[in-house]
Amino acid sequence: MTQEMPITLFYSPQTRATGARVLLEELKVPYNLHVLNMKTGEQRQPAYLAINPLGKVPAVRVGDTLITEQGAIYLYLADLFTEAGLAPDTTDPDRGAYVRWLFIYGSCFEPAVVDRYLKREPGSMNETPYASYESLIDLLEETLKTGPYLLGERFTAADLLWGIALRWTTMFGLVEVRPAFQAYMDRINSRPSIQKVSAEDAAMVAEHEAAAAVRLKAG
Repeated sequence: MTQEMPITLFYSPQTRATGARVLLEELKVPYNLHVLNMKTGEQRQPAYLAINPLGKVPAVRVGDTLITEQGAIYLYLADLFTEAGLAPDTTDPDRGAYVRWLFIYGSCFEPAVVDRYLKREPGSMNETPYASYESLIDLLEETLKTGPYLLGERFTAADLLWGIALRWTTMFGLVEVRPAFQAYMDRINSRPSIQKVSAEDAAMVAEHEAAAAVRLKAG
């Protein structure tokens, strides 16, 4: 039944939407790309704001169901297409750790990285959603040291989320590269799904930049 529901991914290259597209590739399900050129502000136009009033990507429509926010999209899709084996079942002992890492990403990791990047003084460990940047990064490192994945030997959708996030945040110096992080990123980045999407993203970005330049020149 799920294979018959049309899937549309609202997408812009080299953004948080990249991970959602990689996940769809890993799930091996057909999907349509609705590409937005964020360099010309398409994500802020009324047509897309009707999809996501926050003007962010990714957003995914599966049949009549619309999902936004990375963690929610990963949780929904991996549970919907159980045959891919990327999410522990709700009765599986690994389910708790799996869901935990999906939510730590959006609830703790991104706020911690943004605060650090903007040089904002965080509140006390009792006031921030992530305790402290150092404790969060240390937790991630200790988990990956015993890896090879977040759930040990078991690869899940959560690894796609975190592997891609670490690639971007370490690339731009937002998170320091630690040996456990590098080994983890190497494992995730070697997956054909990521290599395929990364190559297509690069070509798409070039097209978007050219379109933005033409628009700017036209005034």
